[in-house]
Amino acid sequence: MEKLRNLSLKKTLVLYLAVGLVAGFILSALVVTSANYIQQQIWGKYVNQEDYLNALNRETEAYHVSVGRPPLETMSSMDGRISELCDFLETYGVLIISLIASLGAVLLFYRNKLQKPLTILGEASRKIAANQLDCPVLYENRDEMGRLCREFETMRGELEKNNRRMWRMIEDEKALRAAIAHDIRSPLTVLRGYQEMLLEFLPQGQLDQKQVEDILQESMGQLDRMEEFIETMRRLTRLEDRTLCPVSTSVERLEEKIQKSADPLAREAGKACQVSGQCGPERFLADEEVVLEVAENLLSNALRYAAGLVTVRILLAEEELVLLVTDDGCGFSEDTETVTRAFHRGSVRDSLQHFGLGMYICRIYCEKHGGALLTENTKEGGAAVRASFRVSATEARKI
Repeated sequence: MEKLRNLSLKKTLVLYLAVGLVAGFILSALVVTSANYIQQQIWGKYVNQEDYLNALNRETEAYHVSVGRPPLETMSSMDGRISELCDFLETYGVLIISLIASLGAVLLFYRNKLQKPLTILGEASRKIAANQLDCPVLYENRDEMGRLCREFETMRGELEKNNRRMWRMIEDEKALRAAIAHDIRSPLTVLRGYQEMLLEFLPQGQLDQKQVEDILQESMGQLDRMEEFIETMRRLTRLEDRTLCPVSTSVERLEEKIQKSADPLAREAGKACQVSGQCGPERFLADEEVVLEVAENLLSNALRYAAGLVTVRILLAEEELVLLVTDDGCGFSEDTETVTRAFHRGSVRDSLQHFGLGMYICRIYCEKHGGALLTENTKEGGAAVRASFRVSATEARKI
């Protein structure tokens, strides 16, 4: 039965027709023989029985006795109609029964070999047209229709993959646009802080020329960072595509830059921020811009939730640079995977204040730099974030 079910369509159709025709011919023979017998019985009622019996007694191999057709007007109306029907069956019975048998074979072939797969394909086509791509096309037979269904299933699977890939690209583009808006806010906040300092202290003469020059120089540095960041993001389609550009730097240099960014951010938040580093002459290769963007995002996030103090520690161990950012707030209520998800917001109030991309951007950049982003709570209950970056102390290499 399994072998018959998996026969090709051509062989199955030939088999069905052959069986149908053989059955039709057998049935035709039975019908014709039965019609002839019934007709002989009817005609026998209208002949002289004595003469008929005498003829039968004289019947030999060379002399065959048959009942002749009596005139129609001598038969009853019922016998006449039956006799004419028998004539019709004897003449056209083979043709009619053969056609019926062939038609039955074709109908059985359609029902057993075509109806189910065509129904499956039709339903799958409607679902695909309605963008319901999670409907598998299942048909077990290994004939041509089975192969067609498997090819259709392959096509559906590819469409589903392409659809997911397209939505992923849309989400990546959405995240990228939001990330650009998100990461521009930190340099803008720093610039705003410096401008407020100039407006507040310069008219009162509390800033000397050296301090003003330092503020302006740092402001220009923030503008250069913003311009470089915008140009970099303009060429990207997603965050993961950003190419790292390692440069020679040190913990002391990073501490100084992070402190300059932290001061106006902490001033705007009305909280304190302490930055410390493992000072030393060691120099290493890392993408400074990426490290600073991660630090500023972590600082902004920590200052948002801290009660009053945020601390930043910069550590260098072998080929790993670590930023440890802690605050005295309420800590994390969710795990690292949830917190670092794109567009994640801790509360309704957060959704009105930021995009929910800071931790996500930090995770992407840390992983891009060969490190990782981990979150936990301190013993005191505050939040602690560990951002690590793989660095090189010998030669620049593409990460």
